[in-house]
Amino acid sequence: MNDQETRPFGFWTAVALVVGGVIGAGIYVVPTSFANYGWSGAAAWIAGGIGALIIGRVLAALTAARPDQPGLIAAIGAELGPVIGVLVGWEAWVSYWCANAYISLTAARYAGQIVPGLAMTPVRQAVTACALLVALTLLNLSGLKTSGRFQVVTTALKLLPLAAVVAIVAGLALGGGEGAAITPQAPLNLGTLVAATALSMVAIIGFESASIAAERIREPERNVTRATMLGIALSCAIYLVVCTGIVLTTPAADLAGSNAPVAMFIARHWGPWAGAAVAAFAVISTVGCLNVWVLMQGEVPLGLARAGLLPAWFARTNAKDIATVPLVLASALASVLLLVGCWRGGAALMDFMLRLTAVSGVWIYAFAGIAAMKARVRPVLGLLATLFSVAVMIGSGAEATLLSIALMLAALPLYAATRRAALRTAQQPA
Repeated sequence: MNDQETRPFGFWTAVALVVGGVIGAGIYVVPTSFANYGWSGAAAWIAGGIGALIIGRVLAALTAARPDQPGLIAAIGAELGPVIGVLVGWEAWVSYWCANAYISLTAARYAGQIVPGLAMTPVRQAVTACALLVALTLLNLSGLKTSGRFQVVTTALKLLPLAAVVAIVAGLALGGGEGAAITPQAPLNLGTLVAATALSMVAIIGFESASIAAERIREPERNVTRATMLGIALSCAIYLVVCTGIVLTTPAADLAGSNAPVAMFIARHWGPWAGAAVAAFAVISTVGCLNVWVLMQGEVPLGLARAGLLPAWFARTNAKDIATVPLVLASALASVLLLVGCWRGGAALMDFMLRLTAVSGVWIYAFAGIAAMKARVRPVLGLLATLFSVAVMIGSGAEATLLSIALMLAALPLYAATRRAALRTAQQPA
């Protein structure tokens, strides 16, 4: 198999992975969450962006320093020991397919605004979401090159409605008109800044995709770092301008009562037709984000299995070098969550998956920072990344953190079985 097949992703595809993983469904609803934070909310995007850039630099540097390892998770395991590696990797895998259930459901709900029959009932929403998961699973099984091209296209398209928001905000700032005045905002406050920064990280989490997929990227020692840093900078700038621009020029009461703040904002200034068009782009955005994490739910277990941290059956690949078993298994588990959730407290289940995904991502960043300090790879940034991650965990609450620890420990039996199998093999006579 040639390098174009095993490493099909160039620099711009890697950037698309980062941006596509960060900017998905969240940006279409997050202005509502920031409606009452005032100037602390604006500052939070800057603080979160700086934290993300520091962490991203650590992730990329750690990956580049261990070119013998297939991606970030394996590099963490190589530095901190196999137990830590498998715990972090397992939790990442769980968080990805939990997130995919939520993302696919969000896409189904937006699709229902275009074709109502797709989402008229909770059951139909779940079935539509499962159909999206199946389609993207098949797309990724067909080969990385196809998946990468799909990601570049969806990332480019998802930016169009966000560019419309930027254009409206710029027009209001430069040309005046209705809504041009900045609405009254709460002043900057340290307490609310911490809470808002934790919320911003929930939206930003996902920028590790290039580091995790380093084994699939050409010239990873150079392209992973560049793609990660540029992807983070672009994503955070988009969140800052879009979210803050909407919050500053829209009454907080209007935002707080809106389930689709971006659509509401665009419709208010350009008419109902423009607001309706946002739904179509929201579907594109969520599907593009979903594509990234469907890819990751196969890549993470593959890297762990190749590093000897999970059973060998996780590393079985098809003719396109795609880890078939973990990819299909993760999509199946996400589908089960969707189907169970449509009958049993779907809203509560989605809230659980969101919090779990957020804290699980922060655990990866914290351990990556510790690994970087141990390896003396950007140790100062590694310390800052770890401290920042701990602060985000505190801001996210104890419940989500304890749940994430419980899920991490669930990987220990699999690791123990892997070690026993390796020991039996080693003891067999030649």
